[in-house]
Amino acid sequence: MPRDLGDVLHFFLPTSGDGAGATGEEAEGPPGEARRPAALPILALPVRDRDVVRAAFAWNLAVEIARLGGTASLLAPVEPETSALWPEPGRGPVGSEVILTHVDDLAGLTRAALDVAVNRAADSSDGGVVLVRVPPEWLRDPREGRAALRWTLLFATPDARDLRGAYALAKPLLLANPTARVGITIHGARRIEDATQAWERVAGAASRHLGRSLVSYGLLVDDLHVYRAIVARRPIGLEHPQSPAARALRDVARLVLEDARKIALA
Repeated sequence: MPRDLGDVLHFFLPTSGDGAGATGEEAEGPPGEARRPAALPILALPVRDRDVVRAAFAWNLAVEIARLGGTASLLAPVEPETSALWPEPGRGPVGSEVILTHVDDLAGLTRAALDVAVNRAADSSDGGVVLVRVPPEWLRDPREGRAALRWTLLFATPDARDLRGAYALAKPLLLANPTARVGITIHGARRIEDATQAWERVAGAASRHLGRSLVSYGLLVDDLHVYRAIVARRPIGLEHPQSPAARALRDVARLVLEDARKIALA
């Protein structure tokens, strides 16, 4: 069932304190130990080549998942147009990881994602996720990457054209796989009402025309701190931990990690 967007908007209020997967199988461990999944869940993130803001959201989401105790790897294809989107590959803040891979299509990216998902599962003690940046143009035939597209998160603004674009990406994913899970995070909204209306518009279209439910992954605030952190190439949660943007990203990360843990145990 879709989440109520209103349940994840508390970061707008003043605070007094600090602020579907690759496989459902689990590896057997010694008696008395918690069983670990054979592979971490994979979350696909469609991000265009020059979309610096949404690439920043993807990287910051990985950092926030790691801050919450999850294993977080961000995998992205190496392309000349995207060299400025990502930090240097390797381990980064609080153990989050950026991996760049030389692949030319969705099938190659899927194989790389599955390799990372299996390898990082051994390091995961409290759940985790492999975030995969997917060029949207590679989604024309989602069947080529079925294993990496079981769980997808789309970023969308309240702009009508952007919402139509998000729906256009969600539609083939949902039609290609009856069990696919597609979520939406709204960003760039100035008011709660704008975000709620945007979510209801795209979720309603999916329900009416496809008979499918989308999942709400909250709202990312249109905050100047987002752009300051991009310029500084530092995670928002570390650079401006008390900002609305940092608290919002942490809420989105919490929703993603909670679902990743459920998927791994399914």
